[in-house]
Amino acid sequence: MAIILSIETSTKGCSTAIHQDTQLLALSELFHEKSSSGMLTTLIQHVVKVSGLNFQAIDAIAVAKGPGSYTGLRIGVSTAKGLCFTLDKPLLAVNTLQALAWQVHSIAQSVHTTDILLLCPMLDARRMEVYCALYQADNLAQISPTEARIIDENSFAEILATQKIIFFGDGAAKCKEVLGKHAHALFLEQTINPSAKSIGLLAYDAYQKGQFENVADFEPYYLKEFMATTPKK
Repeated sequence: MAIILSIETSTKGCSTAIHQDTQLLALSELFHEKSSSGMLTTLIQHVVKVSGLNFQAIDAIAVAKGPGSYTGLRIGVSTAKGLCFTLDKPLLAVNTLQALAWQVHSIAQSVHTTDILLLCPMLDARRMEVYCALYQADNLAQISPTEARIIDENSFAEILATQKIIFFGDGAAKCKEVLGKHAHALFLEQTINPSAKSIGLLAYDAYQKGQFENVADFEPYYLKEFMATTPKK
């Protein structure tokens, strides 16, 4: 049995969860700007209290490693590492896009069951750029790597010629602007935000396999270097 505390801060919101193996014991989520910087510690304390456990009962800390917001990832990973050092617990890291794909997995199975579907989680980057990857909808096998991609009318053209792709995440709106009329490009109506709920489920699999991170050396998966903006004078 494993008790895992999960942290997700890849985008403008943040969430925390506690799982016992694959059973969700507690979940707290906030989806508004800069919530990770001001509320993350409060959410962590809340899920521990709601679960009826204490910090010493936790077997591992899991965190969304990115890609995503530079600031959000830095806060989440720093918090996770601090808990690992303080509690002497191992660290697990989960790709944010993989966790997003997991969240849509059950939705995809309920529609277009006769089609071969691909899942494309997208996180907003700068301008017309997104962080994305492609996964098989039926088994979540990854078929294209995590990448930063500029979206235009030719994006995914070769794949869309023969297969349907479900696009989702806070970067999908950019894709819909240019590919929204393509017969094989599907867009979910509901907003899909990264959640500690899926981070915890994927982290449990990593826990069973002993796929722990080196706490001292671990860094977020920024994918791109941070570029600060200077206000115009």
